[in-house]
Amino acid sequence: MKGTVPWREQIPVVVLVFIIAALAAWAIATGSGAAPGVTPMDAGKGTALVVVGFLAGLLGGLIGTGGCSVMLPIIHFWMGYPASIAVGTMLFAVIFTAVSGAYGHLVRRNVDKRAFLWLGGAGVVGVLLGSWVFTLISGQSKLLGLILGIIFLWPAIRMTYEGLAQRAMPKREGTAITGSGPGMGVFGFIIGIATGVAGLGGGYALVPGLIYLFNAPVYITMGTSLATMIPLAVVGGGIKLAQGFVDLGTGLLLAAGTIIGAQVGAAIIKRFKPATLKLIFGLYFLYVTVKFITAFFGIQIW
Repeated sequence: MKGTVPWREQIPVVVLVFIIAALAAWAIATGSGAAPGVTPMDAGKGTALVVVGFLAGLLGGLIGTGGCSVMLPIIHFWMGYPASIAVGTMLFAVIFTAVSGAYGHLVRRNVDKRAFLWLGGAGVVGVLLGSWVFTLISGQSKLLGLILGIIFLWPAIRMTYEGLAQRAMPKREGTAITGSGPGMGVFGFIIGIATGVAGLGGGYALVPGLIYLFNAPVYITMGTSLATMIPLAVVGGGIKLAQGFVDLGTGLLLAAGTIIGAQVGAAIIKRFKPATLKLIFGLYFLYVTVKFITAFFGIQIW
């Protein structure tokens, strides 16, 4: 059937999930990579993390947004993870999610290699700078929360607007991103800084940025965005893991859930209206933005 993926091409995804699950079980059983300020793992918490990851991956598969935007506020506000640990753990989890998603697009030839090199190369430099800034503010949870709130404002406004206007991404055709290479480098550098500071994968900005700023075809944009997130997440997540800002068991469980959810989302995408989903989650991100920003001023909202 046209548009379906042969089951043999899903084997690497299945193998990746099993590897991640095994590593998660090892990390939890031995206590390796446990971060300070995080409650011990139990069956209920582990199941909740996989479900949160699955829902985040499902959303990503349906509307092309990064799962971190969903996972980070949930584990920070409702599961009690310190903001700095939530940021580091999310960026670590993105490594596996991006690899899985990028593989799916790579086999469909939806990755522009030139754009990937510009975005990824400059993005890694930005991640290094952003990671340094993160170390300066990691102990200031309120300031970090304010920065997160400001960064969340962009996807909140974008998704709410596109949902209300019932607006879809422009259906540009082509097999390459023809925009300026140095321009994409500058864009990737900025995304890298935000990734290093906030721990978000960058897809929330990479996708609309490439489409509206560089006239990129939609499918090529999705694949190139996910491929670009791999080096950004590997460098940023590796730095935060070495610095002790990653709870290893949590990150692996979330990663396993997102990978499965993304595959399901991609399979059922035609059954949903993307604009309606964007409106729902745009309003959710607005709520998260307000919650982060008001917390900086000492105002707690539910």
